[in-house]
Amino acid sequence: MMYNPQLETFLCVADAGSFNKAAATLYITPTAVVKQVNLLESSLGLTLFTRTHRGLVLTEAGKSLYKDSKYIIRYCKASVLRAKSAGGEEKVIRIGTSPMTPGQFLVDLWPKVHSLCPDIKFELVPYENTPENAREILANLGQNIDIVAGPFDARALQNWRCAALLLSRQPIRLALSLHHPLAGKTRLTVQDLHGERLMMIRRGWNGAMDALRDDLAQKHPEIEIVDFDFFNLDTFNRCENANDLMVAIDNWKSVHPLLKVVPVRWKFTIPFGILHAPTPSPTVERFLEAIQQVTGAGEELPKIQ
Repeated sequence: MMYNPQLETFLCVADAGSFNKAAATLYITPTAVVKQVNLLESSLGLTLFTRTHRGLVLTEAGKSLYKDSKYIIRYCKASVLRAKSAGGEEKVIRIGTSPMTPGQFLVDLWPKVHSLCPDIKFELVPYENTPENAREILANLGQNIDIVAGPFDARALQNWRCAALLLSRQPIRLALSLHHPLAGKTRLTVQDLHGERLMMIRRGWNGAMDALRDDLAQKHPEIEIVDFDFFNLDTFNRCENANDLMVAIDNWKSVHPLLKVVPVRWKFTIPFGILHAPTPSPTVERFLEAIQQVTGAGEELPKIQ
């Protein structure tokens, strides 16, 4: 272990909201939990919790340490895995997962891929979907996270400084609230969208989305296009709360329980694949070759417009 084990106790207490509940989770006594937290606070010179009659509440310093501790622990564990991999001890691929980049793509492929790479193991690494995290993770694939699945295009790969294995071209769908007047339809037409507000990712994020935007602006000015900067949970919440429509793909059906994803009678699609480092590790390279073998997937990318 490369980090202070008291950090894990601190995280458990913060999640549980009390020393007793954390003790039950950790299978140690409440006294031992209190002692570890006190030692951590003393060594750092910080007060991490405010003790109230309702339980424990993180101080501002505690909130800051809580976020960083999760990263520190995850980074240290990843460092050990990298060391083991470098020493030939263990072959592990770390898959970055978030609501927008789920690891579901592996479920259907796994039986066939496993038969070709029985020695490869996988670790799911959750992360918060923010623009800053996306840039940091994608520009440094192969360090703490090896692969991420999601939509892309050639310009995006250039900006993100990563490569991709194209798995499919996903139809561009629309997400809408279960309470929206159009929610009863199993398929929409473009004319259904007349008079509606359509949330679209800002221009330049993806060429396929830009092509759809241009087509709608030229042929269907009756649709009000509303820009947003990034796909994350806040964007999905905004769609539901405003009762707007929003561009989406099938992989995001489960992101928000009050939204449904509906097909539209148009032919617009978006490339979807596995994002990886430009020079992947031998283990990741073997995995990608296995994916290509069982699916016929390829490296073909849309041209930069």
